[in-house]
Amino acid sequence: MTCASCASRIEKKLNRLDGVTATVNYATEKARVSYGGDVTAADLIATVEKTGYTARLPEPPAAAAPEEPGGDGLRTRLLVSTLLTVPVVAMAMVPALQVEYWQWLSLTLAAPVVVWGGLPFHRAAWTNLRHGAATMDTLVSLGTGAAFAWSLYALVLGTAGEPGMTHPFELTIARTDGSATIYLEAAAGVTTFLLAGRYAEARSKRRAGAALRALLELGAKDVAVLRGGVEHRVPVDRLAVGDLFVVRPGEKIAADGEVTEGASAVDAALLTGESAPVEVGPGDAVVGATVNVGGRLVVRATRIGAETQLAQMARLVEEAQHGKAAVQRLADRVSGVFVPVVLALAAATLGFWIGTGAGLPAAFTAAVAVLIIACPCALGLATPTALMVGTGRGAQLGILIKGPEVLESTRAVDTVVLDKTGTVTTGRMTLHDVVPAPGVDADAVLRLAGALERASEHPVARAVAAAAAERTGPLPAVADFANVAGLGVRGVVEGAAVVVGRAALLQQGSVPVPAGLTRALTAAEAEGRTAVLVAADGTALGVLTVADAVKETSAAAVARLRGLGLHPILLTGDNAAVARSVAAEVGIDEVVAEVLPRDKVDVVRRLQAEGRVVAMVGDGVNDAAALAQADLGLAMGTGTDVAIQASDLTLVRGDLRAAADAIRLARRTLAIIRGNLFWAFAYNVAAIPLAAAGLLNPMIAGAAMALSSVFVVTNSLRLRRFAPL
Repeated sequence: MTCASCASRIEKKLNRLDGVTATVNYATEKARVSYGGDVTAADLIATVEKTGYTARLPEPPAAAAPEEPGGDGLRTRLLVSTLLTVPVVAMAMVPALQVEYWQWLSLTLAAPVVVWGGLPFHRAAWTNLRHGAATMDTLVSLGTGAAFAWSLYALVLGTAGEPGMTHPFELTIARTDGSATIYLEAAAGVTTFLLAGRYAEARSKRRAGAALRALLELGAKDVAVLRGGVEHRVPVDRLAVGDLFVVRPGEKIAADGEVTEGASAVDAALLTGESAPVEVGPGDAVVGATVNVGGRLVVRATRIGAETQLAQMARLVEEAQHGKAAVQRLADRVSGVFVPVVLALAAATLGFWIGTGAGLPAAFTAAVAVLIIACPCALGLATPTALMVGTGRGAQLGILIKGPEVLESTRAVDTVVLDKTGTVTTGRMTLHDVVPAPGVDADAVLRLAGALERASEHPVARAVAAAAAERTGPLPAVADFANVAGLGVRGVVEGAAVVVGRAALLQQGSVPVPAGLTRALTAAEAEGRTAVLVAADGTALGVLTVADAVKETSAAAVARLRGLGLHPILLTGDNAAVARSVAAEVGIDEVVAEVLPRDKVDVVRRLQAEGRVVAMVGDGVNDAAALAQADLGLAMGTGTDVAIQASDLTLVRGDLRAAADAIRLARRTLAIIRGNLFWAFAYNVAAIPLAAAGLLNPMIAGAAMALSSVFVVTNSLRLRRFAPL
């Protein structure tokens, strides 16, 4: 397929079959088809082939290694065409280079460019012609073909092939004998410019398979299976349902399962969006690809391979990408109208000159000149140059734009859905507050707790230890450290028996907790924060509250998004109390909390069904499908590869203010592309009357093309001045 109209054509043909419902996505180059009755997969492929395209059944995600778009074939075509075109253009524009047989040398160099280099355009034009459609490919094939065919006629049957023929450097408007005029530089130049545009677009086109590969790579590669009480490390694909496997601290859990032995904390933030680690013990369910951050676990596998939550999320991402409408290229929409008009003008010109008795050669000269001048090489530069400058400026500001279809989506966005963990918040547990018991120094409480927690790998412990080292200086050593699974830690610090953990741990040691500390503990938990008690030598000293801290820039970012006319919504898998607290802090009114990854996609779909155009900002694996489903997906560069691959824009810095800048830059780039397309046509359209009147000098044709190209490039360079607010 060469454009979105190809996708819609295939979709219509497939949907005409009995019992078939099909959607075809140009961006992912895949069709999703539901069918039944007598229809087979072979019938579907045959229908696509009858429509003029090719198709095959997809390979399983694990086996498929899709070729990167814009691969070696297009690159080779572009390089060879460029090397051959440069001398052709130079000889045509500089009379000093027009040696005795320069025109024949031009033909030798230009022929492979027009025929072989332009083959993708000719092939697409032929397919479109068979279906009565016209796109930019039709215009290119028609224009370059006419220029080359006329040059061949002038060289072989006209006077252009005579030794010593020159194209003088003059911009005079006068009737010329077409038999002495060649347009090889126009044919070769346009082909090469457009190949460069196609290559740039292919490179930036969304790589749909990459998100799925990144998801599949997230899982564990091998696993320690328990057989007869002995651990055997085997590849994860050899794990069977019912097998017992061991997960050590720091390792990924290999498959969905149930804990049979041990207790630990599991960091599931990437998959579920919960900021705090989840305590698990015997009988608790765990999910593959989450990380064990505490003790040793023995897990019984309940779902493996394609049945795991991770594999289901890969399917969600693929489904979301299929459902996303591909935007038809602006140039194709304009060409759909422009091509029939040009053909009508060329036919009218031919008819007019024959009718006035000017003779067939003069009539053909004028008609072909109309086709040649109507093929603007600037059209091929309009999108890629603006994209190149826009993406380059974006990269300097920490914003990566994936492709032209992304820009089309930014125009109408009116709602922005923000993930909480890692997007609005830091995604790391940080100390929020220290509430000491009456008469106790807060720093002393923090110092004792920090010394003890430094020996633990738990995320809450790391937050306490980091804050203690920062606020109180070097921490004392710990003796007799012990981890009480699921409850907390104990040890000896500077001769005192210190305990840090849940209220149940202090109850085990019969340590009384004052009413003030109990109130502080309850209040912190009501707000969704994690709270732990600190006691030394049988006396409760204070409460430490830990939470996922809101980024300093998030409130300003939300205000900027509102300034762009966007309605912000906070969407998270975390609990409602935490979500409401964060939303209030950054100025968001609408909150959707405690949602699973599948529910996130449903929330985006619901908003789209209400007629809203949705942008989604996220950073985790649990956001990937929603990012792909949204009209515009923005991934935090500090997030996972899966989220980045599934998104349209990547915010490298992980600063939410960049989301507002990204939308502003994308809108500005789109405006420049539209201006480029207008002027790319305008320069050449202005010269059409000259061509129709038979007054088109080859130098004027070349100058019109050069001027439009220079204007397009200069206009695009204005994007370099884009500045963030």
